[in-house]
Amino acid sequence: MTDAEDKRLEDLRVAIAACRICRDAPARGPEYRLPHEPRPVAVISSKARILIAGQAPGLRVHESGLPFDDASGNRLRDWLGVTRNEFYDRDRFAIVPMGFCFPGYDAHGSDLPPRRECAPRWRQPVIDAMPQVELVLAIGQYAQAWHLGARKAASMTETVRNWRAYLGSNAGPAVLALPHPSWRNTSWLKKNPWFEAEVLPVLRERIKNLSS
Repeated sequence: MTDAEDKRLEDLRVAIAACRICRDAPARGPEYRLPHEPRPVAVISSKARILIAGQAPGLRVHESGLPFDDASGNRLRDWLGVTRNEFYDRDRFAIVPMGFCFPGYDAHGSDLPPRRECAPRWRQPVIDAMPQVELVLAIGQYAQAWHLGARKAASMTETVRNWRAYLGSNAGPAVLALPHPSWRNTSWLKKNPWFEAEVLPVLRERIKNLSS
């Protein structure tokens, strides 16, 4: 990476950390402003060949500033076959969710969807700044919709089930669609044993080859 490219990446990190669009200029009007102080969480890398594209930070991640610093992260690291230290090595993994800030909870106590302001403003500049990425792990429907576009199936299950087609046919980095590793998806994992039997061995082999 040249000095100019390195500065571009650092300028992008600084700009993301300072972003307050969801608080100061919410896409759907003032009544939809983020009700708490934004804390953008993203790991942008000049060396990592794997991009983890998640949804948005939860409350624990909002408080710690560390992506996937929760039970979901423990499950994801198990899926990947990596240690916690390996996971947080920015030379191995870039971690860039669709929404950088914790969006808050809905009336049922579930996390709200990623904020609408993030992806239109930041997604493409971040992707453009990491041309070395060879594999995108698209976790959940929002990341899958952005990275797969019209190729995304109607349901998350079918999108994940079509993993072979996406993994081998992308014009840019390969994309592997994954369910969210949240405990809320435990029943989904039990109903779809093919995921652990078929997808995880391939995922772990890809991770081993690209993060060593």
